[in-house]
Amino acid sequence: MVVAILATDGVEEVELTEPRAALEGAGAQAVLVSLHDGEIQAMHRDVEPAGRFRVDKVVNDVSVADFDGLLLPGGTTNPDKLRQNSHAVDFVRGCMHAQRPTGVICHGPWTLVEAGVVSRRTLTSYPSVRTDIRNAGGIVVDGEVVVDGSLVSSRGPADLPQFCAKIVDVFADATRAMVGDARRSRPAQ
Repeated sequence: MVVAILATDGVEEVELTEPRAALEGAGAQAVLVSLHDGEIQAMHRDVEPAGRFRVDKVVNDVSVADFDGLLLPGGTTNPDKLRQNSHAVDFVRGCMHAQRPTGVICHGPWTLVEAGVVSRRTLTSYPSVRTDIRNAGGIVVDGEVVVDGSLVSSRGPADLPQFCAKIVDVFADATRAMVGDARRSRPAQ
């Protein structure tokens, strides 16, 4: 499975690194997709500079068909920048419409809201994002991890152990389904 991690400057470091490590540990290939090439600056608790991460692909140059899943980490600045970029919003919308398994944490749902894909979906987020989700027609619950079909959401860094375990499970289920579909669509020999 190839998973796009859509993030830019201001991403909350642990919300990028821990899910990435969990997915890679389960055998997925994680590709950091961003608004620009080079590196992005991660943050710790939104205000302290943390690590820098090499960008693998620029969102303008990718297609939904390139990926089997999507991860949207939070931090307040990261999703705010993403939701103002039409290529990022279109990519997220495309992934959701193509029913790619998607993990989103903390402030990450802002990009989902901007993409217009939360209506009638049940999810959680950082508390300050919940009104935006409700205003966009989403159903907000307060839980460590919430699963709605192939959409997995969590509230923030404190929920990372549960979030990471659940995205691995949900993404693995999606991979098994894709393999089964491919086998069924092969012509008989």
